[in-house]
Amino acid sequence: MTEALDDATQVPTDLATRGTVIETLVAGLDAAAQAARGRVPDPLLDEVTAAVEKSTARLRLSARHTVVAIAGATGSGKSSTYNALTGLELSSVGIRRPTTSWATAVVWGSEGADGLLQWLGIPPRHQTMRDSMLDTPHESDFDGVVLLDLPDHDSTEVAHHLEVDRLVATADLMVWILDPQKYADAAVHDRYFKPMSTHQDVILVALNHIDTVPADRRQAMIDDVRRLLAADGLPDVQVLGISAKEGIGMAELRAEILRRVRDKRSTSLRVEADIAAAAGRLEQAGGTTPAAELPGSRIEAVEDRVADAAGVSAVVEGIERTVGEKARRAVAWPPFALLAGRGSDDAALSGEPRVAPLDRAGLDTTVRALADEAAAGVGHAWTPRVLAAATTGLDATGERLDRELRGVDLGVRLPAWVPLVRVLHWLLLLAAVGGFAWWVVAAVQGTTGDLTEIAGLPLPAVIGIGGLVLGLLLAAVGRMLVGGLARQRAEAADERLRGIVHQVLESEVVRPIGAELTSYAAFRRGISAASGS
Repeated sequence: MTEALDDATQVPTDLATRGTVIETLVAGLDAAAQAARGRVPDPLLDEVTAAVEKSTARLRLSARHTVVAIAGATGSGKSSTYNALTGLELSSVGIRRPTTSWATAVVWGSEGADGLLQWLGIPPRHQTMRDSMLDTPHESDFDGVVLLDLPDHDSTEVAHHLEVDRLVATADLMVWILDPQKYADAAVHDRYFKPMSTHQDVILVALNHIDTVPADRRQAMIDDVRRLLAADGLPDVQVLGISAKEGIGMAELRAEILRRVRDKRSTSLRVEADIAAAAGRLEQAGGTTPAAELPGSRIEAVEDRVADAAGVSAVVEGIERTVGEKARRAVAWPPFALLAGRGSDDAALSGEPRVAPLDRAGLDTTVRALADEAAAGVGHAWTPRVLAAATTGLDATGERLDRELRGVDLGVRLPAWVPLVRVLHWLLLLAAVGGFAWWVVAAVQGTTGDLTEIAGLPLPAVIGIGGLVLGLLLAAVGRMLVGGLARQRAEAADERLRGIVHQVLESEVVRPIGAELTSYAAFRRGISAASGS
């Protein structure tokens, strides 16, 4: 595409450098088309691809030649203008107009033009080579020009319409010849001018038969043509008043064509305009909404709402309460635990927290709200895809959440050292009770004097007091150890439960939505690149 080569000619520097720009435009349009596949109708994508392939094919042909098409309606004087530009009577005029559906071509400089003419579909019998006339200064100015005379675009012959449409879509420069009586005809404005609002850099308009208009009204008529063109989206198209019959304005028309031919940009400008037009059609089908992303804070808010629908907060509070009660009871001095009436292990276990069934209505409302918000950040072609990505599998999402949340270990079991503390508590209590009972029995029997003493106290008293003091001390130390256990277990359970919510929503909702948002963002970047913005 960027090599714009001809076997017999050297690529002009300007066209070669413009190839890099066109490569960027084509790459952008290709990226947009790939992103749009499955979102916009395939026939449109195929049409866009075909249009770009046809346009870029021009760059692989002769860069020396500029294709200038002369187009107009019946009676506009198009062929007279064509003959005046070529200096030959090549096209019949008036009632002698041929009925052929083929365009005719005059080529100044035949070297390297064969491939281009074949691509244009101009049969050899409709080609005129001007090589032998290039020795005159007047003709040498047109060296490298391929001038086409198209059939009348308003002809009743369908073949004529098809030929005009085909060559209008491929010419490097289009010169439209209008008639003072029919320049506002909708046939040319609606069929050709309005759809080519992206091509004004490669369009030139000539108002022919200007000699039939009073001199004092000519400029006003030309201005009116400009007004109509601006309404068609072509405000910058140059309009010239000419008379091919009288020669009025023909020098200006010829000079303007030559200026654009010498500029050597008509070919690349045409291709760029074709790409911009294709990008415009694709954008219209895909959407013009600026691409947007779902912020992380919004996704976190959704996860929080779904966690609430699953009762995670209530479960976590129950874990902290249950684990706290069980741990404090396990490390408490047994008499205090009994006096406080904390109940048995079975009673505590019967109140253990459980994950409740998911509130499906809450899940549905939350996910649909997220989908609606995401859909607001894509074009209309992506909207149903975003909504479907989020909501199609909602039932399966709810079932998966229920299943995986119920399978989470809530961590209500106490650490292995807590039962050991409880056993030690009972041993110390037994020691205290046994020591004091032994001391009382010895006192009743009057045998306390026979008891072994330690630090001036009878051994039973030492055992009893030691058991009591060590039990109370163990209770205090145990309470400090389990002080943060309940909160830790609750936080760990909260993290696990919310982790499940995050994983399920990520795979079932966020990632599918994100894929559509990413696709649309790629589409918008491609459209921007193809439009040169």
